[in-house]
Amino acid sequence: MSSIVVVYHSGYGHTQRMAQAVAQGAGAQMLAIDAEGNLPEGGWEALAAAPAIIMGSPTYMGNVSWQFKKFADASSKPWFSQAWKNKVFGGFTNSASLNGDKQSTLNYLCTLAMQHGGVWVGLGMLPSNSKAAQRNDPNFLGSSSGPMAQSPSDAGASEMLPGDLETAQAFGRRVAEVTARFKAA
Repeated sequence: MSSIVVVYHSGYGHTQRMAQAVAQGAGAQMLAIDAEGNLPEGGWEALAAAPAIIMGSPTYMGNVSWQFKKFADASSKPWFSQAWKNKVFGGFTNSASLNGDKQSTLNYLCTLAMQHGGVWVGLGMLPSNSKAAQRNDPNFLGSSSGPMAQSPSDAGASEMLPGDLETAQAFGRRVAEVTARFKAA
């Protein structure tokens, strides 16, 4: 049986921690894009077999990393043959600033999924936006299109807030649930 795939690039380890949380929630296989923007051996085949693809990239300068963009550009081959049409897609990102233009990255990932003829799954979680809300609450950053995490520029990946990782894990579960429903239909 094919597995959901989390394909991601991580520059400093934060996006990798998010990918691990998403993959744990989804019961997914992780597929890291390397520092040169390439997939490991068998990566394209794993993506072709997957019923769902969850994409992750850090937000650098208001968009995906160049390594993720190289992967996205290389996905024009499955795009041309519509090989990923009707797959379930989702996406996530991390940046150092509270805003950090992360929504631009999620919009890019959603557009890429739409170009492939995919079905996008949003976060499906209310924001933590009451007066009692704390920074470590799930979905504190208030995203709808996918998980967003914030990691200070001088904080290591091990210092990521559990609330951001909890949000990522819940998102993985949601993508897996939607994928199961979509496949059953």
